[in-house]
Amino acid sequence: MIGAVQLALLAFVSSAAAQDPLGIQPTAFTAPGVFPTSAFSSYYNNPTATSEQPQPIITDAVTYTTYPYSLTDPYVINGNNTEDPHPLPFPATPELLYTQALSQIQSIATNPAFGNSSCGRCQASLEVSKFLALAAPEQVPNLLVALCEYFNYSTTCAQTYGLNDYGGIITQVLAYADVGGYDGQAICEQYFSLCALPPTTPLDLTSWFAKPKPNPLPPPKTPSGQRLKVLHVSDAHLDPRFDTGAEANCSDYLCCRSNAYNSASPNVTLFPAPRYGAFQCDTPYSLMLAAMESIQVLANTAESPFAWTVFTGDLVSHDPDYQISRDYVMYFEAAMYGLFQQYFGPGPVYAVLGNHDSAPQAQDAQHFLGGDLASQFSWNYDHVSSLWQYEGWINDSTVELARTDYAAYMVNRMDGLRIITLNTDFWYRSNYFNYINLSHPDPSGMLRFLTDELQAAEDAGDRVWIVGHVLSGWDGTQALLNPTDLFYQIVDRFSPHVIANIFFGHTHEDELSIFYSNNGTNPSVETAQVVSWIAPSITPLTNLNSGFRVYEVDSATFDILDAHTWKSDVNSFSALDGQIQYGPTYEYEYNTRQAYGANVTWGVDDPLNATWWHMVSQVMETDPTLVETFNMYQGKSSVRTQPCTGACATAKVCYMRSGSASISTQYCNQNYGSVQG
Repeated sequence: MIGAVQLALLAFVSSAAAQDPLGIQPTAFTAPGVFPTSAFSSYYNNPTATSEQPQPIITDAVTYTTYPYSLTDPYVINGNNTEDPHPLPFPATPELLYTQALSQIQSIATNPAFGNSSCGRCQASLEVSKFLALAAPEQVPNLLVALCEYFNYSTTCAQTYGLNDYGGIITQVLAYADVGGYDGQAICEQYFSLCALPPTTPLDLTSWFAKPKPNPLPPPKTPSGQRLKVLHVSDAHLDPRFDTGAEANCSDYLCCRSNAYNSASPNVTLFPAPRYGAFQCDTPYSLMLAAMESIQVLANTAESPFAWTVFTGDLVSHDPDYQISRDYVMYFEAAMYGLFQQYFGPGPVYAVLGNHDSAPQAQDAQHFLGGDLASQFSWNYDHVSSLWQYEGWINDSTVELARTDYAAYMVNRMDGLRIITLNTDFWYRSNYFNYINLSHPDPSGMLRFLTDELQAAEDAGDRVWIVGHVLSGWDGTQALLNPTDLFYQIVDRFSPHVIANIFFGHTHEDELSIFYSNNGTNPSVETAQVVSWIAPSITPLTNLNSGFRVYEVDSATFDILDAHTWKSDVNSFSALDGQIQYGPTYEYEYNTRQAYGANVTWGVDDPLNATWWHMVSQVMETDPTLVETFNMYQGKSSVRTQPCTGACATAKVCYMRSGSASISTQYCNQNYGSVQG
């Protein structure tokens, strides 16, 4: 039952909404302490209990599977996944072994990084492993486990590098990668820190674009004066295995689990996990539903619903990979997309896969591998596209596009906007498959797909929002150099007349990157083209508050005119235990235009575009207090966010001006990218 405080707040919001057609108010909402049991039809336990998290019974709308309680039982976490093996490549013929041996020896001989060095030894070891992958692929997982134990690389060697987890995947990569050349150097840098980061490969764009960039550009679209309300949520990271009362300050992640402990007190819990979550934990059901309820009230969706919602990925919790199965991932997809449909209103949700939305996490295989290897993750593309269709967000033709393009798709809306989504695992550093033919910027074809869709949009005179998960730039630590370098050139070609905005998530932090013409060689007001908005996360992991954002969007230009961000103070959640009168409070954190634009000359109805953001970055160069403001909001005003001055402040401005990993690693100090301590 809603108390008097909540009723008064609702009355205030309703009155204010009459004066504000979008119903966006800089206020706060305290979620009811009683779990909203109507969110799901049935439960495995008593969902109103405060001593444990609700365990809803989830039935998949596509497969009609009812997921068992054992899948999310916080007290019995399943071990190694044995149901979803990944196929191994066929053993090589003697002729192929010879060809590959010759090719790899030639690569070693010509690679300047090879020699009497740790890098050389690493690549030579990859060579030996490669021949085993070609001749006896079934033995490679055994080799990986033995090497892991010999070098004390992990405490879960057998589970992590066995056949049914990364062992099978790494075997495929070894069989196909040029481990004596660029691919091997990148592997040794990424996974062992034994080689230098190989440089960005020079691009040849001679035949990449079907048409040159129009000169002059088409005249910009005339603003309508009508503002649409659009929700941006990211990195939900629901944890159905969250154990209320378990150790929330554990020594080995993930905390708030029944098996979590602090090494200083292994038998006595030092910080019992609050019912609504903690800084070292993912999102319990109680916090997830409190966020959903708050979004409805604070954005006033009853009176003024969202035109659409952008979800930039990551549904699944941060479990160790050997505890993740295909069914576990599909459970999240069925549960969370159903909640989105229920709480975000009638407008469509344009969702993308995050790096955690796969099994094992971050892995996606390119089509060029052929046969079963090419389709080993199709189960996921088929499932999510069918769920998106079931919820009414995409139509039949878009479903087929998503199934064949790694769950990426294009939606051609009736209002002149096209949504183009990407599977950014194909530029994520932790996707093993990316280290096959890495010197090529687009072996997956994902960026070819993007380019063709942008060309079609330009031909039709439409504008585009690009939606992905892993950001292409910022501090350059998340994405690979070559594909994001190509992405930057694609953005340059189709900006600012086609691409209106770009949206990412992944870092859990509130960030932004500006794209410029000519590969960012001269960042200025005149060369600023478009921005990528990087959303705050629902999950508090790590040391962050929980948050979400709402944009005000012109209905004709699809430019963002203003943005509103809310957050919930995770540090206060312990005080909510033991009662059901009140839940977490989501409060208004900041208005983007007001927070950053005080010293920028700009019209009240002009968009918060790349030009405006570049001028903000110029103010930051002379006013370090504005960088401090940005740094505070980057961590969603968490009490654990550290100050940013001196070299940190300089780095933040550099990150804002770096839309690709290639630019960031070349020009920016990478030590200050995150506020998570």
